[in-house]
Amino acid sequence: MQGLLRLSRAIDWLNAQVGKVVIWLIMASTAISALNALVRYIFNTSSNAFLEVQWYLFAWSFLVAAGFTLLNREHVRIDVLNSRLPKKAQIWIDIVGFAAFLTPVCLLVLYYTVPMTMQKFASGEMSGNPGGLIRWPVWLALPIGFTLLLLQGWSELIKRIAFLTGDGPDPTVKPGEKTAEEELAEVLRQRAEADARNANTAATAPQAR
Repeated sequence: MQGLLRLSRAIDWLNAQVGKVVIWLIMASTAISALNALVRYIFNTSSNAFLEVQWYLFAWSFLVAAGFTLLNREHVRIDVLNSRLPKKAQIWIDIVGFAAFLTPVCLLVLYYTVPMTMQKFASGEMSGNPGGLIRWPVWLALPIGFTLLLLQGWSELIKRIAFLTGDGPDPTVKPGEKTAEEELAEVLRQRAEADARNANTAATAPQAR
């Protein structure tokens, strides 16, 4: 299990680094969009290459950051019922989801997109728009993005199994978020400090009179 946990930490580190890079892709897409709007407004002209590179960058940032999003537990979840279940039941639901749903879907997407991407690269297919870009770079985002998502799904699966076996912490707590035990300890600490202040106030009150 310790070896699997080291693998999980390596995957987490990889997707965390990818998340830092994606920020720059979004910034570049925004800058190109603003530049394209200015050129169209000032010079009354535009370029399909500028338009296409915008959605190339957006596709890369959206797809490649999927693993980073899963790492930080930011995907849309419906927790109306799940949040009311015991912790172990929640963990088992996640395990089934990662093993029986996420993994097969990612493998299926990779099965179809890897040969298609290789075909686009070999053929040198270009955009059908005048002045457009070559197509394979945007197709490449699919296998890379789903590979990172698949790896992160396996990382989350390892962390949940480790939690059930007592070899790891609660993986459902977001980074920086306090567990229920930590929140309870914080409440008790604040009450103890308040009681101490009240006791000091009561002790000094007779002296003041």
